[in-house]
Amino acid sequence: MSAQPADHVTVPPPAPGAPAELRALLRADRRADTWVPAFERDWTKALEDARHAFSLTPLHEVVRTWQLRVGAAPAVDAFMDSGQDESDFVDLDDVLGARP
Repeated sequence: MSAQPADHVTVPPPAPGAPAELRALLRADRRADTWVPAFERDWTKALEDARHAFSLTPLHEVVRTWQLRVGAAPAVDAFMDSGQDESDFVDLDDVLGARP
């Protein structure tokens, strides 16, 4: 039997077109002025890290992180629009882990 330990769970890589689709979503969002430059900065750093590590993992991590941000945006908007007190927030880096 070749079962892997739970700490070695493999996550499939994003689809090959995922970065382009993500860029299109970011450009169409009302937050495009801040999100597009932030994504481009993260993507550029991940490209450099991938070159040094000979690994696509940094690129996959950027795509996954931004997919989570885009996916969470409607819930964040609903919360902010509800008038709830946001002074006791949780930083996204605390949830997703610090980015390199």
